[in-house]
Amino acid sequence: MFDFISKSIAAKVTLYVNLVLLVAMAIGSAYLIYEQSANLENTLLQKAKTESILGAKMTGSLIEEAIDNGVFTVADAFDTAYEPIPDFNPPKFHTKYDFYLDKALLSVEDEFLKDESVVFAVAVDVNGYLPTHNTRYNAPPTGDREKDLVLNRSKRIFADTVGITAAKNTAPGFLQVYKRDTGETMWDVSSPIFVKGKHWGGFRIGYSLEKIQAAKFRLSVTIIAIMAVILVISFLLVFMAVNRSLQPIKTLTEISSRLADGDINQKIEVKTKDEIGRLADVLERLRFSLKSAMERLSRKSG
Repeated sequence: MFDFISKSIAAKVTLYVNLVLLVAMAIGSAYLIYEQSANLENTLLQKAKTESILGAKMTGSLIEEAIDNGVFTVADAFDTAYEPIPDFNPPKFHTKYDFYLDKALLSVEDEFLKDESVVFAVAVDVNGYLPTHNTRYNAPPTGDREKDLVLNRSKRIFADTVGITAAKNTAPGFLQVYKRDTGETMWDVSSPIFVKGKHWGGFRIGYSLEKIQAAKFRLSVTIIAIMAVILVISFLLVFMAVNRSLQPIKTLTEISSRLADGDINQKIEVKTKDEIGRLADVLERLRFSLKSAMERLSRKSG
């Protein structure tokens, strides 16, 4: 391989051109990956914000509808006299409205989990009380604290810093980074829920950072693969173009070799007007001079 490159101008030129191209493409790819990753992240964030706003509006409307239909009163909807449910650690609680949300809100929340990036989608009151969790986190208790911590998360009060901030937040699409008590780190995007004009709590969307990083990694691999294919095609095309451009030099080399061996009868012709054409013209004048000199010597000796 190295021997071929050292003996071939076409290979050397191709190598040099593609090394320069490789550097340019590497810089361009890095910038493109950075820009596209940022765009992807921003797109996902906007999607999460939209979902949280939609969830908040749907939850507020659902609770107001229950009040209007006499299912419970406005005071009941804002009940904070949390009634402990025995034998749970972390503790769980009932309220005057949670029985209704278990039926009416669950299917609404679960709709958001059809997006694979969404880890959870829940409504919490202003104190972080979560009356109804998604079906996947609403499994029957097993008595195993580690399992229940992951799979039985409904009716808890999430008063950690992120949880209480999301519950009291009044800005649509508020972003936090959430270190969940199950060990996962994710985006927490929340929007306020209003019931009869009063701040009831917030709708929280948990977005998997692992899924986001995986999407960014796939994007990077795709861009690098495309650039690699372009580089390979470029290498082949440059080699073919350079090799074709240097074909007259090969012809001149063969003629010059025969000229050095004494064959001065073959006329040197190259039709290009570039440096190779001028070199051919010089060699042709040299051949003609040698031929004329040898003819004079031949006549004198005769």
